Amino acid sequence: MNLSGSICALATPFRNTDLDLEAFGRLIEYQIAGGTSAVVVAGSTGEGASLEADELVRLLEHAVRVVDGRMPVIAGSGLQSTRKTIEQTRLARNAGADLALVVVPAYVRPTQEGLFRHFQEVADSAGLPILLYNVPSRTACDLLPETVARLSPHPAIVGIKEAVADPLRMRELLGLRSQGFKVYSGDDATFAHAVLGGADGVVSVAANVAPNAVQDLCALAAKGDAAAVQAANARLTDLYDMLGVEPNPIPVKWLLHKLEMGSHWPRLPLLPLSAGYHSQAEQVLVRLGLLPVAPAAT
Repeated sequence: MNLSGSICALATPFRNTDLDLEAFGRLIEYQIAGGTSAVVVAGSTGEGASLEADELVRLLEHAVRVVDGRMPVIAGSGLQSTRKTIEQTRLARNAGADLALVVVPAYVRPTQEGLFRHFQEVADSAGLPILLYNVPSRTACDLLPETVARLSPHPAIVGIKEAVADPLRMRELLGLRSQGFKVYSGDDATFAHAVLGGADGVVSVAANVAPNAVQDLCALAAKGDAAAVQAANARLTDLYDMLGVEPNPIPVKWLLHKLEMGSHWPRLPLLPLSAGYHSQAEQVLVRLGLLPVAPAAT
């Protein structure tokens, strides 16, 4: 796999709690026009935990149709048990996904040996190349670099999305990079520094809103232009901050709604963005040039 740059973790638009495939298709086309390298369907940003199995299949099949070979489609397929993760990943394979993003099992808190065996069995049995996904702030379990080192030689394990925003952690993982194992940041606010240090790219929430800017920043960082990276990254700081004011994907869905790419409603137990943040969010879109400046009051 030679995938680099900005990979967008897509939000999933709903209409009256059902999938809004029309809006989803527009979001995918927006990513393609913005130069995004690949898309993740039904990851945590895509509310994968709230989707039924048939909805996952419908989303993936629609994404594959819309993409039509123009970039890879990655399925979020990690669940709390190894058996269910294998089943979900096979569904993704049959729906046409190119890869699977498999998150560390949430809540159950396996040991490092349990994590090793979990990912090994998924890689052995699920029929898709997989990206490991470590996000301990959500899973309450941390996939440590020494366990990643044991997993990285597996031919079906092709990389990791690391959401721990720690330069030391990233340096440890970058030591495992090879032709067959890539390292991606999973943290928008720090990904540019990770790519400057040798990471292959980012799996980004911010790219939903500003795909051109995130892809351009990836390209600058890959060239090693630290000064240009600092300036470009500064222009996205307000967006990064906005995406963190309430749990993901609440803010990003509101921003996409303002860009006419689906409803602002996530599925319960998540609620739409609190009204106190609406003005701040609109100003972020204005500063990015994605919404027109409101005319001055007369």
